[in-house]
Amino acid sequence: MPDMVTVLLFPSVLGVRAGITDTAERLRAAGHDVRVVDVLEGRTFDDTAPALDHQRSLSAEHLHAVATAAFDDVSGPFVTVGFSAGCALAEWSAAQRPGDVRGVVLVGGALPMQYVEASWPPGVPAQTHATRDDPFDDGPEIAAEFRSDVKAAGGEVEVFTYDGSGHLFNDPSLPAEFQPADAEQLYERLLEFVAR
Repeated sequence: MPDMVTVLLFPSVLGVRAGITDTAERLRAAGHDVRVVDVLEGRTFDDTAPALDHQRSLSAEHLHAVATAAFDDVSGPFVTVGFSAGCALAEWSAAQRPGDVRGVVLVGGALPMQYVEASWPPGVPAQTHATRDDPFDDGPEIAAEFRSDVKAAGGEVEVFTYDGSGHLFNDPSLPAEFQPADAEQLYERLLEFVAR
């Protein structure tokens, strides 16, 4: 990857909270152009249940339109980074521009491409980051199918597993989930990946 790329961040159903803004700041400090794809248009949630209800009210067409608007005018290489439910949109967006996407980073979620209704872009690498006891973990079969999709397209997957149970473990505004040491490791690995 070139030293400087555009990075698209796709938040969880909770919206643009501190974990997203912190990630954006780290990437910008390293010289990257960062775009936060806010499908909630400024709205944030503190609890998962109402956030999921709101997410279900948004059509796939709306989500795809917001994502497309974010990457449509990106002229060079880009990387997508998804958090939780935002992982699906990060994967979908990567699949729309196979000639330009340089990598995909997924935090707290990774879906097989059949659920995204797209094909993994040829040769594109991925990273997954999750805690060992994440309560939202989809199980080993889903994770294995995702890795198989990437490898079948000629890409490599780096899997990073952290002790603990924080889902959005890099978000300091969620004290029950925040794991500061692991968040730092996530940022180190993310910055190294984007700079390849």
